[in-house]
Amino acid sequence: MRLILIRHGQTPSNLKHLLDTAVPGPGLTPLGVEQAAALPEALAGEEIDALYVSTLLRTQLTAAPLAEARGLEAVVREGLRELIAGELEMRGDDEAAGIYMTTAFAWADGDVERRMPGAENGTEALGRFDAVVAEAAGSGAGSVAMVSHGAAIRTWVAARATNIDVAHSASHPLSNTGVVILDGSPETGWRCVLWEGEPLGPADPTPDADGPTGAPVAA
Repeated sequence: MRLILIRHGQTPSNLKHLLDTAVPGPGLTPLGVEQAAALPEALAGEEIDALYVSTLLRTQLTAAPLAEARGLEAVVREGLRELIAGELEMRGDDEAAGIYMTTAFAWADGDVERRMPGAENGTEALGRFDAVVAEAAGSGAGSVAMVSHGAAIRTWVAARATNIDVAHSASHPLSNTGVVILDGSPETGWRCVLWEGEPLGPADPTPDADGPTGAPVAA
C-alpha cells in the first residue's frame, strides 16, 4: 500500500507557536485555506483510493478540497489526532516545546513507556496511529492519504519506517501541508519514498512559524 501522510494547513495557533492539541481545535488561517486548496493540484500525480482525517477540525478543513476533487468521503479517526500535550497544552515557550518533542522522539527511539506530562505514553500514541493504518491497509485500498499532524507524523514515521530514524525526523521539520509518502504494509514494514517538508501549497513567509524552535509542535 502507498501511504500519503499530509500535515494540515496553517492555523492561528501555529502562528502563536502554541501546543494546541485538544479537540476540536482551531480552524485554518487564510493562508491555511490557500494551502488546502492547493492540495488537489499538488497531488494530481498520486492515486488516492481513500482519505482519512483526524478528529481535529484543521485536518478536516485541509482535506475538504482534496475530498471534493477526488469524489471521496473523508473518514474521521481519533487515532490520527496530534500527540496529546497534556500539561503542556497551549504553552508556547521553548521549554514546553523541548519537553514535547523530546518525549515524542524518545517514543520513536523505543522508549514507549515514557509519558507526555499528564497525557499518553508512546505505546498509546503509536498504537492508535497504527490502528488507523492497519484499518486502511485492511480495506484493500492501494493508495491512502491521511491528513494528520506534524509531531504525530514525524514520530510515527521515525518509529515505523525502516529507512527513517529519529535523527532524520528531528532534523527535517514538516511544514503545514508538508507530506511524507511511504510504501509497504503493517505486515512487511514501511519504507519512506518521499519526505517533502515544505508546503505543497503556499509557504508561510514568517520564519519559524511552526513552533517555538522551528519544529512543527503545534500540529
